[in-house]
Amino acid sequence: MSDDNLSNEPGAEDYSSDQPDVVSSDGARKRRMVNPKSPRQAIEPETAAPPPQRSRFARHPLVVVLNFFMMLGVFGVLVAGGVLYFGKVQFNAKGPLTETRSVLVSRGASLESIAAQLERRNVIDSKWFFSTAVWLHKAEDKLKAGEYLFEPGVSMREIMTALVSGKSILHSVTIPEGLTGEQIVARLLANEVLTGEIDAVPAEGTLLPETYKFTRGMTRQQVIDQMRQAHERAVNEIWERRVSELPIETPEELVTLASIVEKETGKADERPRVASVFINRLRQNIRLQSDPTIIYGLFGGQGKPADRPIYRSDIDKETPYNTYRIDGLPPGPIANPGRAALEAVANPSRTNDLYFVADGTGGHVFADSLDAHNRNVARWRQIEKARQAAAEAAQKAVEDESSADEDPGDSETAQ
Repeated sequence: MSDDNLSNEPGAEDYSSDQPDVVSSDGARKRRMVNPKSPRQAIEPETAAPPPQRSRFARHPLVVVLNFFMMLGVFGVLVAGGVLYFGKVQFNAKGPLTETRSVLVSRGASLESIAAQLERRNVIDSKWFFSTAVWLHKAEDKLKAGEYLFEPGVSMREIMTALVSGKSILHSVTIPEGLTGEQIVARLLANEVLTGEIDAVPAEGTLLPETYKFTRGMTRQQVIDQMRQAHERAVNEIWERRVSELPIETPEELVTLASIVEKETGKADERPRVASVFINRLRQNIRLQSDPTIIYGLFGGQGKPADRPIYRSDIDKETPYNTYRIDGLPPGPIANPGRAALEAVANPSRTNDLYFVADGTGGHVFADSLDAHNRNVARWRQIEKARQAAAEAAQKAVEDESSADEDPGDSETAQ
């Protein structure tokens, strides 16, 4: 049967692909079934519907502009994220420093000047990068002055952390126990790390000898103030813990007696016993008869010259501090006692001792009676005599050896 006959067959509905859809009675649109016109048409795909037209709203200029800025924003976020990541890596990376180096940050220095100094000292690569990173961390106002020690390879983050923490290099000055106020001032003036002058020589016995830590740039007056505050705290604490029935009535008298004990012995285990001798003498109204009080009465805070002995005339000389000539305590301290001497006076050993004299080994021998003390003194004089004889013999041997070296012998002049 021909194609024409198939298409014109009675009862057959001739639907073409371009016929409109059928609308049912319920209003639903149904696709009309396509009856191919030929076998060739049966295997050909159905023609696709044309794409919908672009919305007029999407083509609006404002939408186009907004889309552009949205894309630009996304791109900016991606770029910023990359920059931040790179910056974080660089901020934590090892720096260019190859050897340990100290950097002094002055008081009031700006972030820019600090960064420039770090770059000049080859501690960081870029002052701009460091300044920006510190600013982003909101730490520009937290950087502290001081002298900082940086190790090789220190990162910029570690530098910022150190400057914020203020953990700078600590120097120290040691003030030995028993120095006078003038001697302490001279020691501080000789320190080259400290700066500034000292307002005045502090009153005797108002400073606590210890080792004090300080940073570069600290003033000498600040150290004096720190020593004075430490003294006040120590005296108040020790005075509160003193034993009862001491023959001293005020913290000032405690300091005065402690200064005498400090000058009499340098041995820690002897201080409480030396203190007991003076406590016992005060209780029995016996003069203290302390040689260091003679020296202070003669030379004051400057101290006795090392090569000058104490003469009999010095013992008999009237001064306000000479405890061979006055009763009780002198009018004030003769030095700055340390904490151990203060503790010794506040808690002395319980003894009946009234005398002590050097034993030749750096310590002292004690006695509770004058007879025993005189025997100890005689023994000490023998020790001193033997020591002096040995020193004279040694000196003579040196002189004899020097004379032998000067003998012309076989010199050209003798020939």
